[in-house]
Formats: sequence, C-alpha cells, structure tokens
Amino acid sequence: MTQDKQHQELQRLCRRYHALLLDMDEQVISVAVAGSVAEELVAALRFASHRRVLVEQWPAARLEQQLTSPQAEETTAPYQTNTAVYEEQDDAPVVQFINQTLKLAIQRRASDIHLEPLPAGYRVRLRIDGVLHEIPSEQDLPTNRMIARLKILGKLNIAERRLPQDGQFTLRLETDTYSLRIATLPVQNGEKVVLRILQTQQQALELDELGLSEQWLQHVKQTLSLPQGLILVTGPTGSGKTFTLYSAIRWLNDVTRNICSVEDPVEIPLAGINQTAIHTQGQLDFARVLRALLRQDPDVVMIGEIRDAETAEIAVKAAQTGHLVLSTLHTNSALDTLIRLGHLGIPGYLLAAALKLVIAQRLVRRLCPHCRQWVADVTTLPDSLWQGPLQHWRATGCEHCFSGYYGRAAIYDLLPITPELQQALSCSPSPSDNNPTHSLHRENRLLSAGLALVHEGITSLEELYRVVGNHIE
Repeated sequence: MTQDKQHQELQRLCRRYHALLLDMDEQVISVAVAGSVAEELVAALRFASHRRVLVEQWPAARLEQQLTSPQAEETTAPYQTNTAVYEEQDDAPVVQFINQTLKLAIQRRASDIHLEPLPAGYRVRLRIDGVLHEIPSEQDLPTNRMIARLKILGKLNIAERRLPQDGQFTLRLETDTYSLRIATLPVQNGEKVVLRILQTQQQALELDELGLSEQWLQHVKQTLSLPQGLILVTGPTGSGKTFTLYSAIRWLNDVTRNICSVEDPVEIPLAGINQTAIHTQGQLDFARVLRALLRQDPDVVMIGEIRDAETAEIAVKAAQTGHLVLSTLHTNSALDTLIRLGHLGIPGYLLAAALKLVIAQRLVRRLCPHCRQWVADVTTLPDSLWQGPLQHWRATGCEHCFSGYYGRAAIYDLLPITPELQQALSCSPSPSDNNPTHSLHRENRLLSAGLALVHEGITSLEELYRVVGNHIE
C-alpha cells in the first residue's frame, strides 16, 4: 500500500469514530478526539499503521469545526491539551491470547471457537467432536480490544456493534497457515464471536474412508457415475454433509469432466474444480451463480446448500438436462427430504425424473480406545432394530482424550430412488401434499446403523441416543 493510500485509509478510519488525523511520521500517528477515546479506534490505527498512537483531547466545538471544514483532509497543527500515548505493547497480551487459543483449538481438533461476553469478563468454549467444552480464559484482558483485533483480521467494520457481521481470514502460526471464518452477533453484554476453523487438508477427502458399508459404497459410486441426475446429502448442521460432498466431488475430479461449484463460502479449495463463492451484498446469490454456471458447459455441478425454492427448481431442472448435480439439504431423515422438496414447490413428477439418491447422515463421537470401559450388562432391543444381545462400552476419560471420546464416525441411511418409489412420486402432485413414502415401511435406519457401531465398541449407546434420539418403544 502506498503512503497516500495508507493516509486516506487512516483518515476514513478516524472519521468513522469522529476523530481527526493530525500527523504521521515513521514511528507515531497523532489523532484528535473529543471526550474518551474508543479502544477500537486505537487498536485499528495501530494495526493499520504499525505505529504508536498519540491521542489528543480537543474541545468538541473545535473538533467539529475541523471535521466539517474543507481542510479537514489536511494535517492540522496540534492543540496543546491532554495527551495520551498508546504503546503497541498494549496489544501484545491480546495477540498472544488469540494465538494461544487457536493453537489449543488446533491441538484439541476443535471445529469452532466461541468467545462470549459475560457481565464480568468473557467465556471461551471450543466445539470438539460436536460438543462444546469451556476452557480457561484471561479475564483481565479487555474484551473490546480482543473483539476489535478479531474484527480487523476479518476485515469487518469495528465501529458496527449493533448488527451481525461475517468475514474470513488466514492466520499464520509458526510454520502453518490456518483459514478461519468469523461471525459476530450482538448480545446482551457485548458482541459474541464464533471462529470456524475451516478444513484445508485434502488428503482425508476419500470416498472409501467415509465409513460406508461396502454395499452402500458401491451404490454411491455407481450413482456418481451416472451422466445426469440429482444426489442429495441431508442432515442437520454439523452432521458432516459438506465433507461427504467434497469427498464425492474429489472422487469425480479428472480432466475429462468440467466440475463447477457454488458455495458459501468455499471451505476447501480443490485443484481442478471451478469453485465460486456467493456474495449476497453484491447480489451474487446461489440462484444467480447457478444460472451462470449452466452456461459454462458443466458436467458436474455442486451446490453447497439448497436453501430456497428458486435454487431447488434450478437444481432439479439442471439434473434433467445432462448435468450431474450434487447438493445438501437440512432434513432429519432421508424420507423427510422428499417432503422438504415438496414444500419448496418441486412437483412429484419432476422429482421422480431427477432425483437418484438421498444420503442421510449423522456424526457420533468415537470412544477413546485408551480408556473405554466394557459394560457387563448387555442390552436387549426390539428385533426390528437389533437381533440378539447388544454389547456396549462407556466413556470414562483420560489424558489422551480429556472426555472419553476422540474423533467422530459417521452413520448413514441411503434412500435409492427405485422404480417403485419413482412410480409413487410420479403419481403424487407434491410429495408434501400426499406423502408417497407412507407405504415404505422403513425402520429408523440411522439408529440401526449406529447400533452396529455401539456393538463394535466404536461409540457408546449414550452418544448414539444423544445424536439420533431414543425412539425405542
């Protein structure tokens, strides 16, 4: 950045806080304010200029006169009143705490970092294997300065505290670089910040390593090999849908296919994939990008999520016109997906022609192999769920896992669109009006799949019930 551009950026930053830029040399930047100085302004100026900040207190009338005068852009002579110098070292504890928290989150395999303001201090929690855990925090650190630091990293408006904001940034720690997504939310005691640690490793994106049974794995590969059709991965937030989607796309990725994606945001950059991130403020939404993608001669289209009727309609029509379309949907089961698409206005006959496969999934925590304890009392369940006695283990906790669990495993329920189901959908005006799946007597397939993991000692019965619920009568 040139010196003139930096000067203009600093002037805009000062005006945002009703302050006046006075002078700047190689070591110090001087500004004038009326009343108390905003800690966020000092932090932002220090971060943007890499200089010490000298703040001068001016009478409100004189500051207002200077700010509204045509010469406000020019350097103004200092007004001799109270002066305070904010040393760069003031931010060192904040930077150190943020870096230490991120390091701990990486070590603990956390997916999210929650910073929540309290009436006195704040709380820091890490989401590890889908569950939040509180960690010790430095309560003497100024919360507003910490939030300002994170906002600056995420290129957010540090002066805006009344509206939620979203951003993304990269942070280098020692020899590794991490990509993070930041989201702020105004709450009662200030602003809550959530940092999502984005997955950047591609080596784990293997279709064969998802945990599908051999039968289901072959069926998924056969469906992915079709020239056209719609494949949906469903489940609640945090159930691993995006990871499954990326694994499928990576399996398809070769030089003979033109693969395009629209995402919010691009979570894992993949070589050879044309990935586009939506930008709602710039009116670049899913539907608009999809229309543009379909003019790019795609073979495979990946949609990060079907959120509205317009996106659903475009996806279904694209799947009928020579494109393989993969996407995710927020539903609780594979059958609920058909009903959800009906609510989005997709007629049954279009769904019958376009939809090829629905994959419903959940993630359960893995028992730590170092400390799991076998339960002597076996459990008996209805034969429709599990035949014979069910052996299981319980979580205890040790120095390897801290909680009794380490890592997660996926459980799946696949719904192939068979000719019988196609016929039922074709005869239904809308899957939501006349549910054609009532004739399909399916047990809770996710629960049954999870019980197999319980019997093998991979997860606990308590964890399975936590994730899918206890529907055993």
